[in-house]
Amino acid sequence: MAQFKVKLLDLQKQYELLEEEIKDALERVLKSGRFILGNEVSAFEKEIKKYLGLDDRFDAIGVASGSDALLLSLMAINTKPGDEVITTPFTFFATAGAIARLNAKPVFVDITLNDFNIDVSKIEEKITNRTKAIITVDLFGQPSNLIELRKIADKHNLFLIDDACQAIGSEISHKKVGAIADFTTFSFFPTKNLGGYGDGGLVITKNKTFGERIRKLRVHGASKKYFHEEVGMNSRLDELQAAILRVKLKYLDQWIEQRRKNAEFYNNALKDLVRVPIEISNRKHTYHQYSILTERRDELKSYLEKYGIQTAIYYPLPLHLQKCFEYLGYKKGDFPNSEYASDYILSLPIHENLSIQELEYVIEVIKKFFD
Repeated sequence: MAQFKVKLLDLQKQYELLEEEIKDALERVLKSGRFILGNEVSAFEKEIKKYLGLDDRFDAIGVASGSDALLLSLMAINTKPGDEVITTPFTFFATAGAIARLNAKPVFVDITLNDFNIDVSKIEEKITNRTKAIITVDLFGQPSNLIELRKIADKHNLFLIDDACQAIGSEISHKKVGAIADFTTFSFFPTKNLGGYGDGGLVITKNKTFGERIRKLRVHGASKKYFHEEVGMNSRLDELQAAILRVKLKYLDQWIEQRRKNAEFYNNALKDLVRVPIEISNRKHTYHQYSILTERRDELKSYLEKYGIQTAIYYPLPLHLQKCFEYLGYKKGDFPNSEYASDYILSLPIHENLSIQELEYVIEVIKKFFD
């Protein structure tokens, strides 16, 4: 029945386009004989700062994953049992998981359906004398309202952590995400817009003291080998991943622009059939995911699969209703926008290697479904 097989993401096609450069980078590492925290990692940390438009006041620290980047940021500010950290329930598990791993308390605030990000207007009512930080999430590549979040954090003497694991290259006020929060975290999981061939992550901080501490924490709390000042963890971006990411970083803006063109193509064709994503004024969306809302989501998903079109649901159950967070005492109905999004969201193929024929085919099938 399917005329095309349209993949949600096509990493094979991406590799074919970069094959020689990737092989050269890997061979360079293999010949060096150094695989952990060598020249590739330090070069990538410098190059990513330049890409983000950050000066020498900022530090970039390569770590083992985006999840670790969040955890290390919380560790750097001495998050303790009983502390509260405000965040969104509509995100990947790692955002709240990092809080819970330190025996702090995730305090959830609902999202807006305009951008799927935390509702800034509802944050201050959740602040108590135990609140340590706010973790916002730039979901699907749409930046949060970081300017207002910064004002709230400063007003209440809180740390602001930006979970930008899905949003590298996104912009607010014509500046790439990374400069506003106390900590900005990125993930280089293979499916990300800038993805490695395994796990990887990064922390950006504009406080060099915090940067030095994270560098220590990522190697078991040791500033000097075998001399441990505190209990850290093993969380190092390896040389092979850094070398791969250095190759891909050169193409990231080009890939983002193609994703944005694909999103515009979808928007023009689908805006009268489903609720399409919008780009908030003064923010640049990088479309890690192109996520629509429709109350016929499950039917549409099955229909598209029948025609060879891959889709995904991010995320089918908000965090406040997850079994592991039952102890927090939340119940169904507490965060209606997050619950609505979980029930009716669907992500369509958006990657930069989609052909115009594939985009037109996806649109044709969706229009046929709604006829």
